[in-house]
Amino acid sequence: MHPDLKAVVEVQQLDQQVAELTVLIDSLPKQIQTLQSQLDDFIHAHEERKKRLAANLKERKELEGEVKVIQEKITKHKDQLYQVKTNEQYKAMLKEIEGEEGNIRKIEDQILEKMIEAEDIQEHIREAAARLEGEKARVAAEIKHLQDERQKDLDEREHVQARRKELAAAVSESVLATYERLRTYRTGAAVAEVRDGLCTACNVRLRPQVYNEVRRGDAVLTCENCSRILFYLEPPAADQAEGGGEGTQVTMS
Repeated sequence: MHPDLKAVVEVQQLDQQVAELTVLIDSLPKQIQTLQSQLDDFIHAHEERKKRLAANLKERKELEGEVKVIQEKITKHKDQLYQVKTNEQYKAMLKEIEGEEGNIRKIEDQILEKMIEAEDIQEHIREAAARLEGEKARVAAEIKHLQDERQKDLDEREHVQARRKELAAAVSESVLATYERLRTYRTGAAVAEVRDGLCTACNVRLRPQVYNEVRRGDAVLTCENCSRILFYLEPPAADQAEGGGEGTQVTMS
């Protein structure tokens, strides 16, 4: 294979590695933010339950205060029963006492509901408190792992980019310029394998003469349809013996 062609094929492989590593590197901060947001949501929910429990206690005390006021009124009314002078006044006073006692029962039902609600909230608070430190440790460990992975990918990308720079320096200016130009406006690869007489990038069949020249590999040629740089790989011997297709793995030697 022509040295420029061999080098530019490997340059493309390295560019693909850089692109894949960049996707991973760029995705990790979002994953870290998601983990942190999950922990923040857990802590926020825990704090909100504490506030609800405090509000519940305040409401119960206010209801208990109302009961106390009503009980004092009932006691006063009962004392006044001995002071009324007519039967009608006596009956009216009893009815008022009965109404106040009904109000107490309603308020006591509300207090009971608040107590049941408080028990449920307290149970959730206990469970969350038991899990909180574990959740903090889990998230911290996962974030540390992601940060380590990101640094590993950054180091790997830097290594690949250095190798790419080294290879690109060995490619002739015209071939490298063609490759870089194709990278800017062609979707996918700038270098395409020829297989079964077809450019695998645009799926157009090459003219027999061009196909033979590409197979020889002694010059850098481009597809007449999509302008991509073309290369050809001999199929593995095992595939030829079995009647298999041509391979796609680029092996540098």
